[in-house]
Amino acid sequence: MSDSMKRVLLLGGGGCHDYKACCPVLQNYLEAAGFKVDYVANDLDCFLAPRMAAYDLAVIYHTGGELNVEQKRGLVEWVASGKGYVGVHAAGDSFGSSPEYVAMIGGFFKAHPFTREYIVTLNDNTHPVTREIKGYVVKDWEKWPVFEYKVTDEQYLLDYDPRVQVLASTTFRGRLWPVAWVKPWGKGKVFYLALGHDVDGCRNPFFQAIFTGGAVWAADASTPYPAPATNLFAIS
Repeated sequence: MSDSMKRVLLLGGGGCHDYKACCPVLQNYLEAAGFKVDYVANDLDCFLAPRMAAYDLAVIYHTGGELNVEQKRGLVEWVASGKGYVGVHAAGDSFGSSPEYVAMIGGFFKAHPFTREYIVTLNDNTHPVTREIKGYVVKDWEKWPVFEYKVTDEQYLLDYDPRVQVLASTTFRGRLWPVAWVKPWGKGKVFYLALGHDVDGCRNPFFQAIFTGGAVWAADASTPYPAPATNLFAIS
């Protein structure tokens, strides 16, 4: 392993979701992006401070569960020290008895309608997480690409901190709901992605693109958390 390779802790586990199928897909994406990945299943002691010290990024695909004091402190204090966190799908429905974890991730699962096809729209195509994601163009309208993507997934409806920077959103019953956001946590960076209910959802090209962008951004300690862009999708 190159000394310059960033190390990732990938945690899978819990009930409801097929982490045994989904985590290998996430691992493949991370390794393709140049990370060294250690995959752990159903071992929350991986968050203990001595074990976290080896990593640059934590990626969580886990449902439910509770953290004890040492596990909670090991994770949230590690991120606050300047590390990266990526939460996928039910990471927003995990460790709910730990308010520090909920505050760090920036929101928590509320409900979802049935799995179906729907449209996700980028709110910001200038952020480092999203700027490599291509929109589609229509003949004679090329200067205004459309940043909308079809997914077939569980549509998470989340209570969330209004201070998070929402990068992608969707609609349900006439209301906008976040799909992906970023936020700071101390000196660290947090990326949350609501998509990824099953292995087919994780294999969606849009999922791969925004997940990879989020992981690379969160793991990059050399750049501080950026301010939101001020002129998104300017029409000229």
